[in-house]
Amino acid sequence: MMAATPGALLLSGIVGSTAYGLDRTGSDIDRLGIFAVPTEQLHGLGRPTESHVTTGPDRTLHEAAKWCRLALGGNPTVMELVWLPDELYEIRTPLGDELIGLRSAFLSARRVRAAYLGYATQQFERLRNRGDGSFSADTRKRTAKHARHLMRLCHQGLELYTTGRLTIRVDNPDEHHQFGDRVAADASAALPLLNAHEAAFAAKPTVLPDEPDEAVVEAWLRRVRAHYYQPEAT
Repeated sequence: MMAATPGALLLSGIVGSTAYGLDRTGSDIDRLGIFAVPTEQLHGLGRPTESHVTTGPDRTLHEAAKWCRLALGGNPTVMELVWLPDELYEIRTPLGDELIGLRSAFLSARRVRAAYLGYATQQFERLRNRGDGSFSADTRKRTAKHARHLMRLCHQGLELYTTGRLTIRVDNPDEHHQFGDRVAADASAALPLLNAHEAAFAAKPTVLPDEPDEAVVEAWLRRVRAHYYQPEAT
């Protein structure tokens, strides 16, 4: 049986629809966190499990090194953890606060553009592959949800690309829900939004560097390893 806490939690908060302001009555509450295994566990032949996912409650935890690799790749899902409003954090340690403070080091123009547009495009392909809208009510509900996230990814990705900042809570939740309903009825309704953001990414200048600052990230991770290093007694 998986332990309730796989390691020392560094940072954890409420993410997903609740964080975006897109939740409705009955929506699940999703949590995302970062943990650190004892450093001595990294010295042997075996490798500790790097991710733990549970349901009831819905929680995803990534080991510090894995979270850093995903964030350096521009992964929107993990990146939001270090841009949450303060009230959505449930666990904050000094090392977690350090990570929030160096969040810009993970950013690069190429990877942000590829990740956010790539995720949005994947959402569109899922929508388009669901047919003509004559599917079940449950499928329509999931389709509307994917459409809302497509819209959010486009807006957030372009904001991050052009300003270097990421606003997690959307300004216009009703607009996102209306967009989701339209796309659930006709998947092609999402295409103008996607095309417009592809054009905007191509035309607008970026404030982001060409590459992330991996040296800063590496230094933080080494501080984590030093903090949780306790040699086993001989």
